[in-house]
Amino acid sequence: MQTNQFSKIVNDINTVLLPTVCFGCNAHLNRGEQHLCTVCRNHLPITDYTFNEENPIDRIFYGRIPIKKASSFLFFTENSIVQRLIHHLKYRKQEQIGTFLGDWYGQILKENRFLDKIDTVIPVPLHKRKLKKRGYNQVAAFAKRLAHYLEAEYRDEILIKTANSKTQTTKGRIGRWQDNRALYTLTDSSQLKNRNIVLVDDVITSGATMELCAKALQEATGTTIYIASMAVVPQFQ
Repeated sequence: MQTNQFSKIVNDINTVLLPTVCFGCNAHLNRGEQHLCTVCRNHLPITDYTFNEENPIDRIFYGRIPIKKASSFLFFTENSIVQRLIHHLKYRKQEQIGTFLGDWYGQILKENRFLDKIDTVIPVPLHKRKLKKRGYNQVAAFAKRLAHYLEAEYRDEILIKTANSKTQTTKGRIGRWQDNRALYTLTDSSQLKNRNIVLVDDVITSGATMELCAKALQEATGTTIYIASMAVVPQFQ
């Protein structure tokens, strides 16, 4: 008991000397709060896009790639809490945000009785040069936690990116496809034969990257592909 009290005192002292702040609003976090203050956490725009029913993310991929189902945890908009979270995750070396979001969404998906047994969870890969520069794949921690809750294996070495392309956010769907059509490949397709796979990314916008990765995964015989992401740009359709 005394040890626990001492630990709390030390934590409180550390909080005063080196205060942790909310990634959403920069307010100091109180005891028990992690990464987001209670206000920002309660204002996160959580979608209802799990694997239960047809949703706008499914429709993004109609006629493009045969997937079983698509899902996403949060809505991504400009100047939002979600944008700030993912910015810190990708560019401020706050990899723990991926774990935080993965634990939250993983628990939601674990209760999804419509989801088939998942065998493998695979993150959208970074090129090795970008991975070396950043130090980690921003999708990895999120995907690992989803794999944990879905009781699936996590594999990040089978799907690889073969060229270090520039950002594609300002390009249209056709331009992205032309630039990226040969960028993703499998190192060993036999290891994914007849597997139910969840392909994971950070933010879905046009779906071009996920489309290309899914096509590469379907080079393995008998694969069934699900798509999941931390966030999605709202689709008005």
